[in-house]
Amino acid sequence: MSKRSGRAALARALRRLEPPPRVVDWAIAVAVAVEVASGLYSFTRGTPSGAWVFWLHSTVGLTLAGLVGFKLYRVRRRVTSTAAWDRFTPLSVLQAVVTLAALGTGVFWVLGGNVPVLAWTTLNLHVGLGLLLVPLVLWHLRGRFHSPRDVDLDRRAALRTGALLVAGTVVWRATETADRALGGATRRFTGSKPTGDLYDTETEGGGFPVTSWVADDPDPVDRDDWTLSVRGLVEEELALPYDEVAGNGPTREVEATLDCTSGWYTHQTWGGVRVGDLLDSAGASDDARYVRFTSVTGYRWSLPIEEAHDALLATHVRGDPLSHGHGAPVRLVAPGRRGFQWVKWVESMEVRKRGDPMQWLVTLISGFE
Repeated sequence: MSKRSGRAALARALRRLEPPPRVVDWAIAVAVAVEVASGLYSFTRGTPSGAWVFWLHSTVGLTLAGLVGFKLYRVRRRVTSTAAWDRFTPLSVLQAVVTLAALGTGVFWVLGGNVPVLAWTTLNLHVGLGLLLVPLVLWHLRGRFHSPRDVDLDRRAALRTGALLVAGTVVWRATETADRALGGATRRFTGSKPTGDLYDTETEGGGFPVTSWVADDPDPVDRDDWTLSVRGLVEEELALPYDEVAGNGPTREVEATLDCTSGWYTHQTWGGVRVGDLLDSAGASDDARYVRFTSVTGYRWSLPIEEAHDALLATHVRGDPLSHGHGAPVRLVAPGRRGFQWVKWVESMEVRKRGDPMQWLVTLISGFE
């Protein structure tokens, strides 16, 4: 078979499989939206009951790869001939490059790969590229927007698009099998890997990395000057110095997995005081629904009060007092939550009737002067 006839056969095969052009375009936009939404939502899921969102993210991501392949094949001549370019073409090319890079880094991570870029793991890079896609796709839609035509939304188009989703599911399962074959079975359902696979645990914080969210980097907190305040919907507000919180040692020890959105996890024994004991001492009101934990940096996170009762304010890890980098004097240990929700350098607990939607904004600006 000649090269020309081979290309013709490939073109015919693609035409039989490809959904209508505008269906492909809109499916790409929807897939990117699903990927961004599921990726961000996955940051909040730390228990196996949330595994479905990671499955969805992986399946739609691989389906997106097929859609982008069809798109690039269709516009190849328009891109390779600069005479056909308009003012939106360079940004469209950039969007294609970022999309392929985001997909490639995601698959590379799942297959066990990691090439750090400065302080970023490959998973961090994947997330950053995915977020960069949002403005690029919106700008692309601004210049190339077309309403779907009725002829695009026929049964054949639906079947072809559905077949791509099924293919994405099959390929995802194949990557999971390949991951196990390549020795990556220690990955959690969240995609995170043991610290030993990513870091020198002898030098990184004595067993697990020291990481902070965004700009949180306070000076070491003097235990002698520090107090923990318990306030809000309580019968008696408390102001507890470190010695009263830590006592002669932890009053409670729990084993919990710290799963960081940077892509690593560590299983440790944490010691400290049970949040429920502090709530009982302060006399939490019957109207209380949430407990908000606030850091010296202004960073904060809230837990439903039932969950907060079983959380821990840790003063120790593996029997040793917390280091500054790990959140000393006290950090929140919230089993089943992701690492960024384990507030470090806690200085106050506030019992509240409502949650705190502004905590999402604070995660982006805390620590800045």
